[in-house]
Amino acid sequence: MKWIDIPPMWLLAALILAWAQATHLPLGLSFGGVWADFAGGLIVGAGLLLALLALYEMRRYRTTPIPHQEADRLVTTGIFSRSRNPIYLGDLMILAGLILRWDAVLSLPLLPLFLWVIERRFVIPEENRLRRKFRADFARYCQKTRRWV
Repeated sequence: MKWIDIPPMWLLAALILAWAQATHLPLGLSFGGVWADFAGGLIVGAGLLLALLALYEMRRYRTTPIPHQEADRLVTTGIFSRSRNPIYLGDLMILAGLILRWDAVLSLPLLPLFLWVIERRFVIPEENRLRRKFRADFARYCQKTRRWV
């Protein structure tokens, strides 16, 4: 059951809700056509790029990207020098971009809700594990690098 409680599953659930809202309950609301499709596509692409860069960096350092597992190393280089949570930020961008692209105006509240769930279920416990394992190094990293952007 633990494999279900991973960020991609939460993202998938939010995407299904947004798509269903756009498909079955649009209420005539729209972000405005072609520009929203273009912006949504750019945001999805940027989110995918962020996640891929983070996964590459974690693989380079031979540490796990799986949230419930203990990290072998503290990764602070590459995209992790800009954000402590680039994969989760990428997930949020993918959700935002697809909400735009699908014209799912009523699904906008999913963005702060998704962020809240991810932060409570994954970010805070992960940071607590890193804080216990890497102590001073993690404290310095937190002073230098913001949690999101």
